[in-house]
Amino acid sequence: MKTYKLALIPGDGIGVDVTKAAMQVIEAAARRHEFALACETFPWSCQYYLDNGAMMPGDGIETLRRFDAIYLGAVGWPETVPDAVSLHGLLLPIRKAFNQYANIRPHRLLPGIEGPLKAEGFDILCIRENTEGEYSGAGGRVHQGKENEVAVETSVFTRAGVERILRFGFEQARARRGHLTSVTKSNAQKYSMVFWDEMTRQLAAEYPEVTVSQMHIDAMAAKMVMAPESLDVVVASNLFGDILTDLGAAIQGGLGFAASANICPDGSGPSMFEPVHGSAPDIAGQGIANPIAAIWSGAMMLDHLGEAGAAADILSAIEAATRQGIGIRPGSHSTTQITDAVIATLEV
Repeated sequence: MKTYKLALIPGDGIGVDVTKAAMQVIEAAARRHEFALACETFPWSCQYYLDNGAMMPGDGIETLRRFDAIYLGAVGWPETVPDAVSLHGLLLPIRKAFNQYANIRPHRLLPGIEGPLKAEGFDILCIRENTEGEYSGAGGRVHQGKENEVAVETSVFTRAGVERILRFGFEQARARRGHLTSVTKSNAQKYSMVFWDEMTRQLAAEYPEVTVSQMHIDAMAAKMVMAPESLDVVVASNLFGDILTDLGAAIQGGLGFAASANICPDGSGPSMFEPVHGSAPDIAGQGIANPIAAIWSGAMMLDHLGEAGAAADILSAIEAATRQGIGIRPGSHSTTQITDAVIATLEV
């Protein structure tokens, strides 16, 4: 029997709740498809930071390296640890250390869910550059607290980084409906974004079966609201992708349905899977967090590991639950009720 080694980082707040729920579903799918999971849980979180002065131990990256995949619940507790500390202490180092340069977020309406738009039938796959760009962390502050204080933060776009994320987007588009939209702001950012546009056109010649659109970020935000059904694969930089995928989550009914994957495409390190939502400290431990995004992220993890059948079954089970009206509105069902409904379909 095939066994996969999973590193679980429940993190903070509802991350603990939804990780428990998602793993129950993943384990049910594993039983059905006859593979095994060897899971190890790590307490790395804001509380860990308060206790130890770091979001994870010094050998945390090397510890994670031996796993087939990483599953993350949520990180953040801003009342005690600034978000910049928690983000740069755990999530970003993992993404960069394991070359998880492709962030994937699917956006579509599940059965029974009414999004804020009249549009239906959209199916968007957002590909976000995940390790450089605007979130490279290059910069600094001088003369802090004085009248002449200066803060500088520089975006970093390398030819290798831009080419590989665009190529990943082209490959995804070729496997789907054959359309790629590349998003920049090249009318205002005449160096980095013009460079991105040039790389898009250069690579397009290698993918004649993929039709390509190039849009500015502001026009793209409007299009996701006005005509989301016209979009297939969208590829964008770290910052633009971050913003667009939150918009994507909104039009699909909210962050409770937004799954994501941080992929290391060459397999040189483990990939990491997480729901997009935050830690929601105000409802932590109350058993009311929607686990669908976490469960969907788990399905993406299984698909990445090669268990496509199990992943498809989980997604079908999620759809069966929402079709029955389970979990489609905040507070309509408990975390346990939603989880049990999904598992019930898996075990039929």
